[in-house]
Amino acid sequence: MLKPFSTTGIGSLPHTDPQAAVERVLSSFDIPFWPQLPRLSFREQMIPQYTEGLPFIRINEEKKSIWVSRTGGDELERFYESCNENTRIAISENFAEGLHAFLRIARNDKKRKFSLLKGHITGPLTFTLGLNDANGRPVYYDEEMREVYLMGLKAKARWQVDQLGALVSPEESGAGRSVIIFIDEPLASALGSTTYIAVDRAEALRLLSETVQAIKECGGLAGIHCCGRAEWPFLMESGADILNFDAYDYGETIAMYPAETKEFLEKGGYLALGIVPTTEAINSENAQSIKDVFARRIEGLARFLPEDLIKARILLTPACGTGSLSEAEAEKVFELLSSLRRFIGQQ
Repeated sequence: MLKPFSTTGIGSLPHTDPQAAVERVLSSFDIPFWPQLPRLSFREQMIPQYTEGLPFIRINEEKKSIWVSRTGGDELERFYESCNENTRIAISENFAEGLHAFLRIARNDKKRKFSLLKGHITGPLTFTLGLNDANGRPVYYDEEMREVYLMGLKAKARWQVDQLGALVSPEESGAGRSVIIFIDEPLASALGSTTYIAVDRAEALRLLSETVQAIKECGGLAGIHCCGRAEWPFLMESGADILNFDAYDYGETIAMYPAETKEFLEKGGYLALGIVPTTEAINSENAQSIKDVFARRIEGLARFLPEDLIKARILLTPACGTGSLSEAEAEKVFELLSSLRRFIGQQ
């Protein structure tokens, strides 16, 4: 069971020094996570970071472009030969310097003992809808490639569970699951819009559910992060353990689904409130104003949820990643979240 009101982050940081980014994460969050560093390299951006080892991916770092080119080679055959439902696909340092700096620092630090760590992957919807073929068409609409990339993402999630799980102290974690993997699905907020009207709801749910199941089957906890206004019961149906949303801008939207939210929490789910903004709004916030936002969100939940359920099933995060902010702004996000956590702990 996760400790109520524990803090963690979404993934991206604006830093270009991997070690500095890792140390900042380790000093700021109850549940540390490896930092994605999109300003360090195009390969560390949301979609490129998880393409390594997948067939037909083409990257032009100079032009900062990525696409799928289905050539006549044997890439697909080789992928099918090597990938199954137990496969792990590594993410190398060339695609994730923040991840490998995190692994090195955590392994070498004999004083820190971790009870829980967090990783992340781009979700299969956002990945396949955000990655185009040579004609500019999202590969989601290529049924075979949609399935291939789903297999690849699940394999990268399994690899992370293994790598991060090896860093957790057994005496700290007890018998519980020790690794959380967030499935980052910003495009889940656009499902049903005219842009994605051709995306079948049942198929979208299958992609999410299979990713969640893959994480659980290898011993992890699965979370879904969506920083827009989404149909929350749809994401709850995936079987995820944690639903993370932007509670700063969209906190009231969860109250549109009182019965579904109550059932989700009563069955063991957690709401991770993205309570501190990761937009320019951070510049006008302070510790007291974030406490006020938090109080309003809890008050809203208390209208349809028992107080003991709220206190047992809430986590805290920034609204989204901080990769688009300055380092000073990101520091402020982390400080305000830590301040809120201390305030809650004193109550």
